[in-house]
Amino acid sequence: MENEMFMERAHRFLADGTVPDPVRDAPPELTEKVDTVLGIVAWVGTAAGVAGVLITGAMMSMSLRRGEGSEHLGRLGMVLAGCVLVTSAGPLVSFVV
Repeated sequence: MENEMFMERAHRFLADGTVPDPVRDAPPELTEKVDTVLGIVAWVGTAAGVAGVLITGAMMSMSLRRGEGSEHLGRLGMVLAGCVLVTSAGPLVSFVV
């Protein structure tokens, strides 16, 4: 009985054709501060990715000299995956929201 009532209300709501569109109403002062913090975090993430690639490359070159070349390829893959994640975080969230 309850399920039928719920389905009837849902049907009436959806058949209406109106989709709720919430208004984003954040204060401009807060938006500016959040944008600043997110910009700093994005910059730090990018710098960490560049540093990770440089450090991994240096370690690989030292290992090649000693004859242990392929040990650091997994680490390089993890660093590059982190770089992709940091780079695509903004567009992914924008797509979902």
